[in-house]
Amino acid sequence: MNAIAQVRPEGERRVAPSRVAPSALALLESARQGLAASECDSSAAGRFVGAHLAALRAAAAMVAARAEPPSVRRRRPQSVWELLPRVEPTLSEWAAFFAAGAGKRAAAEAGLPRAVSIREADELLRDAATFVSLAESALGVPAQSLLPLPAAI
Repeated sequence: MNAIAQVRPEGERRVAPSRVAPSALALLESARQGLAASECDSSAAGRFVGAHLAALRAAAAMVAARAEPPSVRRRRPQSVWELLPRVEPTLSEWAAFFAAGAGKRAAAEAGLPRAVSIREADELLRDAATFVSLAESALGVPAQSLLPLPAAI
């Protein structure tokens, strides 16, 4: 019997769900929680940074789940946005999109005035939610919708 598919009595084959490393699942959960927290953030910078970091965690989950062990030869460090197209070519445009926004995220994190507008933050939040869903789908993980986090009392 194949580990990927089971033979059913009628002779049909059913593909078993893919196994995803716990570390990758934890990164996806962290991405979803980051999206939920970003939705509740009232500042444009906070929303933008949170959304970008959520996308970064989802990309890291993809790389963690699919990357081959590193070779013995040392290479220069690479960002997750450089590694993502190698493990999931269908997300190459997303990788380029989020890589291009890294400087803006850094400016927002640094507290630079007018680093991002609320519109940019809201658009990135929607894009990051789409990307997280795509990453979950690519890994065969059921998409999860998190309820907004409860307000602190």
